[in-house]
Amino acid sequence: MTNDMPESPSPAPAPFNRIPYVIGAVLVGAVVGLGGVYGLGGLKRNVSGDAAACAPAVSLSKRIAPLAHGEVAALTMATAPLRLPDLAFEDADGKPKKLSDWRGQIVLVNLWATWCVPCRREMPALDRLQAKLGGKDFQVVAINIDTRDPEKPRNFLKEAKLTRLGYFSDDKAKVFQDLKSIGRALGMPTSVLVDGNGCEIATIAGPAEWDSDDATKLIRAATSTGS
Repeated sequence: MTNDMPESPSPAPAPFNRIPYVIGAVLVGAVVGLGGVYGLGGLKRNVSGDAAACAPAVSLSKRIAPLAHGEVAALTMATAPLRLPDLAFEDADGKPKKLSDWRGQIVLVNLWATWCVPCRREMPALDRLQAKLGGKDFQVVAINIDTRDPEKPRNFLKEAKLTRLGYFSDDKAKVFQDLKSIGRALGMPTSVLVDGNGCEIATIAGPAEWDSDDATKLIRAATSTGS
């Protein structure tokens, strides 16, 4: 599989279909070249080492779980402490960034690629979410994992007029492997809501209407009750 699939012609959001997500899951396996399911071991190691630090994220997840309905009903809320790997990627200037750079903030980590149709559909909603809620308490960190032609995702964002999102990338797609190692990435797109300690609050496999009332209410509740 190559990264030469056509880009979405319009930034306008479209109804999400779970079938393209399944296709995306197959594509990411081909592009990244991942093998084996080894999430359980990673999950146990994180839980044992970070239980105390991540217990507040589980408590927060339980408090906001009633809001995980409607457009965000597919969210899987954290029920056990899990600290994410300190994901490493680059910013728009090629400078190294890590997930820990956002410590103290609630972060929506999103993995996307131009060859992933539901990813492209989801990006305008993520851009609008960042415009609505982005600030000192919350940020959308959308990481592109195209492994060829680094200008293609930049051009997609430019042509779609998605100017609120910061541009982050990992052309080796290691961020996907890192999340897969803890059982939190099976296909594309993948999004994880993370607390200020780098711990999982909730995860979703597939796209969501991130600028919907359902999503914004849930994220506002997360930022007002936890950090």
